[in-house]
Amino acid sequence: GDEEEVNDHPIEEVRNTVPITDDPSEPCLTFRTWVLGMSSCVMLAFVNEFFKYRFSQLSIGTVLVQIASLPIGRLMASTLPEQPIRVPLTGGRWYFSLNPGPFSLKEHCLITIFAGAGSSTVYALNIIAIVKVFYKRQINPYAAMLLAQTTQLLGYEWAGLFRKFLVDSAYMWWPINLVQVTLFRAMHEEEKRPRGGLTRLQFFIIVMICSFAYYLIPSYLFPTISTVSVLCLVYKDSVTAQQIGSGLKGLGVGSFGLDWNTVAGFLGNPLASPAFTIVNVMAGFAISTYIAVPLLYWTNTYNAMRFPLVSPHVYDDAGGPYDTNRVLDPKTFALNLKEYNAYSRINVSVLFAINYGISFASLMSTLSHVALYHGKEIRDLCRKATAGKAEGGKEQDVHTRIMKRNYKPVPQWWFHLMLVIVLALSLFTCEGFGRQLQLPYWGLLLTCAIAFSFTLPIGVISATTNMQPGLNVITELIIGYLYPGKPLANVVFKTYGFISMGQALSFVSDFKLGHYMKIPPRSMFFAQLAGTLTASTMHFATAWWLLTTVKDICDVENLPAGSPWTCPGDDVFYNASIIWGVVGPLRMFGRLGNYWQMNYFFLVGLLAPVLAWLLQRAYPRSHVLRGVNLPLIFAGASGLLPARSVNFLMWGLVGFLFNHVVYRQHKAWWMRYNYVLAAGLDAGVAFMGVLTFVALGYFDVYGPRWWGGVADDRCDLATCPTAPEVVAKGCPVV
Repeated sequence: GDEEEVNDHPIEEVRNTVPITDDPSEPCLTFRTWVLGMSSCVMLAFVNEFFKYRFSQLSIGTVLVQIASLPIGRLMASTLPEQPIRVPLTGGRWYFSLNPGPFSLKEHCLITIFAGAGSSTVYALNIIAIVKVFYKRQINPYAAMLLAQTTQLLGYEWAGLFRKFLVDSAYMWWPINLVQVTLFRAMHEEEKRPRGGLTRLQFFIIVMICSFAYYLIPSYLFPTISTVSVLCLVYKDSVTAQQIGSGLKGLGVGSFGLDWNTVAGFLGNPLASPAFTIVNVMAGFAISTYIAVPLLYWTNTYNAMRFPLVSPHVYDDAGGPYDTNRVLDPKTFALNLKEYNAYSRINVSVLFAINYGISFASLMSTLSHVALYHGKEIRDLCRKATAGKAEGGKEQDVHTRIMKRNYKPVPQWWFHLMLVIVLALSLFTCEGFGRQLQLPYWGLLLTCAIAFSFTLPIGVISATTNMQPGLNVITELIIGYLYPGKPLANVVFKTYGFISMGQALSFVSDFKLGHYMKIPPRSMFFAQLAGTLTASTMHFATAWWLLTTVKDICDVENLPAGSPWTCPGDDVFYNASIIWGVVGPLRMFGRLGNYWQMNYFFLVGLLAPVLAWLLQRAYPRSHVLRGVNLPLIFAGASGLLPARSVNFLMWGLVGFLFNHVVYRQHKAWWMRYNYVLAAGLDAGVAFMGVLTFVALGYFDVYGPRWWGGVADDRCDLATCPTAPEVVAKGCPVV
């Protein structure tokens, strides 16, 4: 029985957080799950897609649904009729109940996973936005819809194949899931209130209300405090001081933000990341932002002083914005070489150039790190998997044992069948519709192969550290060399590769949450599949509606002043499509480009973990060396844009404070409340963000007009070029 079950999980945080009991009779995929899951999935998909096109991006996570669905689920359990309803035409054999007893923890968890599908973005919609808005061309709505669906579903197959390593292995503990588990337990378990203290649920509610009330200030009444750059307020006329001091457009020295969105907006919730992750990421950030960038900029490497210090945009040799229309042939939608040679090479800010170099290193370091540190473990698991023999009791931890004993697994052929269907649809999307999307069939198969081969190594990094390097850059690079001058082929290739791996890992992460919460794997499978299909459809519908109805959407030049429809994400995506698609890496990072030295970073990334590994073996007692994790250091070093320096500084500060200082000195408090605090802060911001939009923003009611009513750190000079011959609007002439 469960009584003598021993908790032999190797990771301390998991032993403290995840219960080792299970009741297989608890209801799971019920009528309530479908109704609440579907409706919250649709709602989150709509809200997140809507905000993606606005200046202040608000992404609402599942924590909102997690809170709201509990009282609604309990209400349904107390009011809906209990007698079973027979399904007609089945001879009375099939029936279902609207109300299978009390609202259970497992139903609650499945509803949240359903909602998670809605809250994640549909990356392919960036393609549709840049075609319609930036390149001003038409795209077939059916092609667009199929693109949105197939890119989101491809990752299912990789998730199915790697379940054995990334879910069943105890060492793949997915720290991000522990926040969820803690919150579920706080909401469902009867908890004795400690004397003079609070239960977790009471603590959560207090934090959420405070966060909710406070967020009105930075989001509406006094937006300036979401980024304060002290140096800019002191040195109003100095370009250099503002470049050093700006938290949004510069290096962020002495800048801070009093806004939870600044802390957790781009880099995720710092309270959910282990301390060693935070230290490594911040070390990487510091090396690149405070050593490499200033060195290269102030020695004018790559003519850096002609361009802003921190910027995601592309420039011509004279320092002006790059005019893509000059080099794109309007008929074929491909590069016109004669015009390009007559006009200018492509230039980027020195920060953006290093970012690309470091992201090359980041990816290679992931491969060599996983091979060195987890290679033996993966080989052993492979050997066991291929031998097909039952695994010994000592290999499995308590959670895997319970799951294997109580529930039927998802058969592997379900995943294979999905792959056949989705791959066929993807090939049709690319080759059909008069090949509007420019990508030939071999491109699709190649990008699938890339995504497949990276899923395991990046999955291991994600499952142990909470950080996830993406495939967006490497895929752009490969297709840019193989098939240059075709902007759409480039972004479609990138999306199929990058997103199918990203989706695979989010499916696996959900599988692991289901594993911790003891949800039957087959119920998980259906909930995720239905959630993904619903979410992609809703995201697509919202995007198409906005792109076809909002006048001048994303077109900053023509929009009325103060209009929120500026599409910051699509802007970065569009610039990438120029660099990699129109001009191509050969003319950027190849022998015909300005930035060929960045290719050495591939080598750096491959060798750096080997060096760290050898040093750790040579000095096994050094604590500092033992904590070094190169993929994390590179991830921190290449993280700027769209995140800003102020986001890193605040994220690092808050994360270090709680997960190192508080964890060390007040461990009991940390164990009890840390993850609850994380969820409460997020929830308050999300609720207030939606409320201010629905009540005010939708009617174009903006905050009070006064000095602090601008969401800006007043460092206008930070984007100025400092080279003598370049003239820019509003900048002092050097």
